[in-house]
Amino acid sequence: MYQIKPPRATLTQLRTFEAVARLGGITHAAKALHLAQPTVSTQLRELAEAVGQPLLVPAGRGVQLTDAGRALQQTANAMFASWAGFEDTVADLQGIKRGVLRIAGVSTTEYFLAHMIKSFAALYPGIEIDLAIENRQAVVERLRREQDDLAVMMMPPAQLPLERFPFMDNPLVVVGALDHPWAQRKRVPVARMAEQTLLTREAGSGTRLATEVFFEAQGLRLTPRMTLGSNEAVKHAIAAGLGVAVLSRHALASDPARDGLALLNVSGFPLQRTWQLVWRRDRALPLAASTFLAFVQDQAQRGEFKPNRPLAHTVIAQVAI
Repeated sequence: MYQIKPPRATLTQLRTFEAVARLGGITHAAKALHLAQPTVSTQLRELAEAVGQPLLVPAGRGVQLTDAGRALQQTANAMFASWAGFEDTVADLQGIKRGVLRIAGVSTTEYFLAHMIKSFAALYPGIEIDLAIENRQAVVERLRREQDDLAVMMMPPAQLPLERFPFMDNPLVVVGALDHPWAQRKRVPVARMAEQTLLTREAGSGTRLATEVFFEAQGLRLTPRMTLGSNEAVKHAIAAGLGVAVLSRHALASDPARDGLALLNVSGFPLQRTWQLVWRRDRALPLAASTFLAFVQDQAQRGEFKPNRPLAHTVIAQVAI
């Protein structure tokens, strides 16, 4: 009979290696794991000795995987995915009283996703919430690696096998400084956007992608003058008079004037888009995730996710399991 041999590597070593491989360097991994850099280096050295092959080589300020390192990265990811499946199975056996909800959201969801989860957590206090807020490209990569059960985004990637549930409007609006000449105009032709200095989020941002698609459909090719990595940075740049931008209405205060901003009435805007809850079609949802999906579907049916409705005060409805 074939006897399974336990690995010579420890789970701690594999966890450290996975972080270094994913983040591209010892410094970033040490920070993410809350470990000292010498500790990370020691674990990597002991792991390489256990494997009998070099796993990493220096590359600039970071590291690069060897062939053995790439093979180990795939193996470690499969092991961690298998362990997560075991945890989900145990949670299912125990019922929804316990479990882990692994969910990610693109950066603009930071303005509302926590409120949604707060309402859900009040119903199921035994469920641990593992929430990641990243840019769109990072969320897509997390979905590809199956690091999360659910994700919230506006423009899901077409290359992954995903199911989706649209649950809330996401109007995209043109924003300028409070003293912008268009702030008092009732309507401005969209073609005049070519006159403006355009500020945008980073390449790959859902808001930027939707904006580019719209402008191209209008025969406009607008070149961003400044690219910024967060909605808050964009808003500060707008208020300083550096240009105009297209942002999600959810990223703005109920009264944008409080932040020195004005909604500009450009024809074609607001662009009507939707926030979508997405998950892998080729993987069964754990009980905690399927319960959260049912919760969101129930709330959407009740009309709780309406534009400008304060999500912090959504009505909590019990979801039948």
